[in-house]
Amino acid sequence: MKGIGIKEAAFTGYPATDIARTRKFYGEILGLKEGMVFEHEDQVGWVEFEIPGGHTLAIAQANEQWQPNPNGGGLCFELEDLDAAIRTLQDAGVKIVLPPQEFPVCRMALIADPDGNTVALHQKKPNHPECSH
Repeated sequence: MKGIGIKEAAFTGYPATDIARTRKFYGEILGLKEGMVFEHEDQVGWVEFEIPGGHTLAIAQANEQWQPNPNGGGLCFELEDLDAAIRTLQDAGVKIVLPPQEFPVCRMALIADPDGNTVALHQKKPNHPECSH
């Protein structure tokens, strides 16, 4: 075994202070399909969202050890049309942390979820190495 034996990414997790508000953001505004939901003492404490390509985003009730943080690690979504997505998000009142930036092989922007966790939005350009196949 090389390294520690990582097989794949299990999920990306973000803490949420208001599960209902954050659930609406990822489900209704971003349009992710909701997956498993777990309750504890009759309160929703964990909601999973299916991301195309086989990944899972989990939002969980924040606690003293796990608080939202705009400077923590982050999830990055590949988009078909970054500009259209930004317009839709602005219309929905989503905070744009960093407007679209140009890079040689891609464009990227940063938004914030309702708790301030950073989510990256990415669009490959036609000259991106993965697009030349």
